[in-house]
Amino acid sequence: MINVEVTKNSNENPISLIRRFTKRVQGSGILPKVRSLRYNQRVLSHYKTKMKTLESIAHKKGIQELIKLGKMPEKPERRGTKRQ
Repeated sequence: MINVEVTKNSNENPISLIRRFTKRVQGSGILPKVRSLRYNQRVLSHYKTKMKTLESIAHKKGIQELIKLGKMPEKPERRGTKRQ
């Protein structure tokens, strides 16, 4: 990773210093690299993905069982809606 460094000149105001820094950061190409790495995740192994899907299937079965027993409403209330 490249570090960008800017030193303040003797009669330079802070705004022009920030402008110069941003120009240098854009020129170095750091931002596109960081943005591409931000949401990049490793690919999970076959075993991990299988375990995740089995857990979600078991969770859905549990919810269906609770709905059949009447312990859970069929359609839960929507969150974030305004009530009158």
